[in-house]
Amino acid sequence: MTSAAAGRILADRTVPARAAWSAVVRKGQLLAITDLYGNQAADFLAYDAHDTSVRYSAPDTIQAQGGIFLTTGSVLLSSEHTPLMTVVEDTCGRHDTVGGACSKESNTLRYGHHTWSQHACVENFLAEGGKHGLGKRDLVSNVNWYMNVPVEADGTLGIVDGISAPGLRVVLRAETDVLVLLSNCPQINNPCNGFDPSALQTTITEPDGSRTP
Repeated sequence: MTSAAAGRILADRTVPARAAWSAVVRKGQLLAITDLYGNQAADFLAYDAHDTSVRYSAPDTIQAQGGIFLTTGSVLLSSEHTPLMTVVEDTCGRHDTVGGACSKESNTLRYGHHTWSQHACVENFLAEGGKHGLGKRDLVSNVNWYMNVPVEADGTLGIVDGISAPGLRVVLRAETDVLVLLSNCPQINNPCNGFDPSALQTTITEPDGSRTP
């Protein structure tokens, strides 16, 4: 079966466990995020590459698609209700939009003050975003690729064992030039990474038969 990400490879990177990554994905290009070893959450943000005040909006995305989980066909909408990226392939099945990013503050609140020194996704976003002129005010609610956050009958959320497996991938098509930030989640206090963070792979391709301006 041919992947939606088939085409000329422009960038291919293994993102180590706990590390961050960023790139500009041009309109029409494809970004594949592969869970190399299984059960590894990938926290993700997207911005208009030419105006970072226009950024991924969880409320707009959830409202437009009528659900909180992302999969093939889901469109990541901006704060201006414009499309940033579309999920064109998903071999996992669903991804989280409401669990948020771990931070030193949330770790200490949930798991105790002994976790304060542990690295977290917010710190990854701040360090990686800083390379592009972004700061704490530019961080918004993020996507969590591969993270399993079911909603219980009483409305509570749980962070439970993932449904991903080694080699599964999600592929996104850029609908405009986008700046993407990814935190390969360092969390070890809940099951989102199987208590053992591992590497991800990011691949940017130009689809066969296309020409990128």
